[in-house]
Amino acid sequence: MIDFSLPPDVVALREKVAAFIDDVVLPAEAQITSRPFMEIVKELQAKARAAGLWCPFVPKEYGGMGLSHLANAIVQVEVGRSFSHLGAWALNCMGPQDATMLTLSEYGTEEQKQKYLVPLVNGDIRICFSMTERAAGADATGMQTAAVRDGDSWVLNGEKWFTSGASHSNVALLMAKTNPDAPRHQQFSTFLVDLPNPGYRIVRDVPVWGEETTPSFQGEEWMGHAEVRIENLRVSNDAIVGGEGQGFAMGQHRLGYGRLRHGMWSIAKAQAALDMATAYTIQRSTFGKQVADRQGIQWMLAECAQQIYITRLMVLHIAWKMEQKMDLRVENSMAKTYIANMLCHVIDTAIQVHGALGITHDVPFAHWYSHARTNRIVDGPDEVHRWNVGKAVIRAQQADGTTARAAGGELF
Repeated sequence: MIDFSLPPDVVALREKVAAFIDDVVLPAEAQITSRPFMEIVKELQAKARAAGLWCPFVPKEYGGMGLSHLANAIVQVEVGRSFSHLGAWALNCMGPQDATMLTLSEYGTEEQKQKYLVPLVNGDIRICFSMTERAAGADATGMQTAAVRDGDSWVLNGEKWFTSGASHSNVALLMAKTNPDAPRHQQFSTFLVDLPNPGYRIVRDVPVWGEETTPSFQGEEWMGHAEVRIENLRVSNDAIVGGEGQGFAMGQHRLGYGRLRHGMWSIAKAQAALDMATAYTIQRSTFGKQVADRQGIQWMLAECAQQIYITRLMVLHIAWKMEQKMDLRVENSMAKTYIANMLCHVIDTAIQVHGALGITHDVPFAHWYSHARTNRIVDGPDEVHRWNVGKAVIRAQQADGTTARAAGGELF
């Protein structure tokens, strides 16, 4: 028997989170353009902690809720209904911090957890992830930032690109090449770097599409995507997370959750876009007929509904596989690509249904779309994920005489 019902405790938690988003977070979003963002965040975080809604995925021993992957997935879909990400900030589960907290929880030493993870969970500090470089975006193994051993320390030199949140962080998790002669995926290590640091120089925050439509108070910035220059940055050997040569594995662990988190939030945004599009077709009439009665419009809405349905199943299945500690690399790549394109398609459909109104700032679609479009690039572009899935399909055929194993065949 296949049971798709959620456990009663997860249902109750979803309802609690949904009520918090509806009653506390969404009303506060209207204040973003009239009050400093972090001031609003501080107030909401106090309310979330009082409600017992704090760091859903972090183990209880370090101050989180200790939720299972399934329960966290359900929570994150509700959190995703806050379109300024204020819901995630309120529960202290916003990117890029969330995935890095998970990595520290899984692979950090107890000393590292006490020094960095506990303050992160408490909301006292922020952390960023410095992996991407101009010459090494999708191919992380192409990075050139080098770490050279000097006694009990390492000296790092190089550059980083698109380090989200670096300008506002107290710590960086930084990946560098520690052994160029090792096998390709064992050449790198990740280091914890306290900020500010003269060896970690932020050149600028790179302007990105969508920032001009992001609500803010008097032009304030609470994230940013930094270009960083690393010059004779010295860190101790005990700053390495997960062991020397394990940097690539650490990075993939961190990115794996980030990809799933994007998917969970995308469900909420796509559902909202479809709701708005459908409501508009019911309210609007053209040429003497309700727009909702036109078959062409119904087909457009149906295609969006199908894609959101598939996305929900993907996220639930991957969350289940995570709980079983199963290999989900292929499914994660499939979901990351599918969901990113799904969200773009649903928002684009909502724009089209609204006509000229859809491209104005009287509705939120332009802002939503600019952020949705980035999902096809961040955490690995579509083409790299499809390449990985394609290779898995070929390997399955060669090994089994069928591609079923790479196409969900284990389900039945």
